[in-house]
Amino acid sequence: MGPEWIGVLGVLVLFVLILLRIPVGIALILVGFVGYAIITDFSVALAQLGTSPFGTASSYNLSVIPLFIFMGMILSNCGLGNDLFQAIDRWLGHLRGGMAMATIGTSAIFSAISGSVNATTATIAKVTLPEMKKYNYKPSLSTACVAAGGTLGILIPPSVILVLYGVLTMEPIGALLIAGIIPGILQAALFMLTIYLLIKRDPTLAPVREKAPLREKIQSLGQIWPFLLLFCISIGGIYYGVFTPTEGGAVGAMGALIFALLTRRLNGKKLMLSLDESVRLTAMIFLILIGANLFSQFLSVSRLPVQITSYVTQLDLSPFVILLLILFIYFILGLFIEGIAIFVLTLPIVYPLIIHLGYDGIWFGVIMVMVLNIGLITPPLGISVYIISGVAKDVPIETIFRGAIPMVATMIVCTLILTIFPEIVTFLPDMMRKN
Repeated sequence: MGPEWIGVLGVLVLFVLILLRIPVGIALILVGFVGYAIITDFSVALAQLGTSPFGTASSYNLSVIPLFIFMGMILSNCGLGNDLFQAIDRWLGHLRGGMAMATIGTSAIFSAISGSVNATTATIAKVTLPEMKKYNYKPSLSTACVAAGGTLGILIPPSVILVLYGVLTMEPIGALLIAGIIPGILQAALFMLTIYLLIKRDPTLAPVREKAPLREKIQSLGQIWPFLLLFCISIGGIYYGVFTPTEGGAVGAMGALIFALLTRRLNGKKLMLSLDESVRLTAMIFLILIGANLFSQFLSVSRLPVQITSYVTQLDLSPFVILLLILFIYFILGLFIEGIAIFVLTLPIVYPLIIHLGYDGIWFGVIMVMVLNIGLITPPLGISVYIISGVAKDVPIETIFRGAIPMVATMIVCTLILTIFPEIVTFLPDMMRKN
């Protein structure tokens, strides 16, 4: 059996292990080590297994991950999500469906300091669903808004998954984080437009409430400034070259900690909880990255990525058609496999092909995240939907999935817009390079 077929067999075995719910990091390490040993030599594979984990985990670029995670956990556990929602609701709540739109706005801003789908979805669900239930919003709409808003958590910076993309592809992490800003804002705006159209068609989905006094609106802005300040300092510093991504993460994490202490929202229990959650999530991500490195080395010696690139470029298909086929495959994979697993499984093969076809690597990272986001709110995987179901126990899970269908359509439309007009994604990174 040639090395290329060993590579194909390794990919298939990895798929099976992931579908069997073997931890992604363990599956990657196992397949990468065994495959490397078969193609080269057992002693060489052992040496690779001994040096690769330290080489991966000691990378300076990876230090940004625990910092951004810790910043999000601090603010999440301090109850700032409720303050943020109340402030945005003061401005939008009087509109028909305004509370649903405020949910999207809250998710967008909270994503700017969280970087995690699970943290964003869980926090927003706990804060907004009881309020929308109190004002007789239909569960199909309220849960769909939380599900859709939660997907912004890995698009708007600081996005942990975009950092992972940068580590796996060697694309600049700072430019990747900045590239997610405009697509995230665009998608949030399209979600709000979708809510408006849904309620216009069926006014029973949401009631009309009284308009908040101007004084209350202005006072509510005081509840938003911590988020905006932290975002502007950390992400703005990265954009203008004041900080590296790691330094921006450190500044953001320290700023969140100082704010939580000054406002007396942080006690010893919440601090330990934030540290515990940050360590657990970071350890999981680092294990996956170690496995991804070993798996990539196995694919490299198998020459499978080179052979696939050579084969695809010989096909009589335009680069755009090939791109659409790749995105469709990602859409199907996203229905069954978690996004990080898809990243580490496919990027060693797909990324060289995308670059060979002449596409921008930063643009593709954002597009890839947007396509995989769809799997977060569609069955059978639907991680965000299951998180919401755990909070809204009285809402059948099929109601949540059914209500999310218009949001899925919106996400597809947004992805097509960014595919046809890639300048929307690359505008800020290009400006960043000029500064």
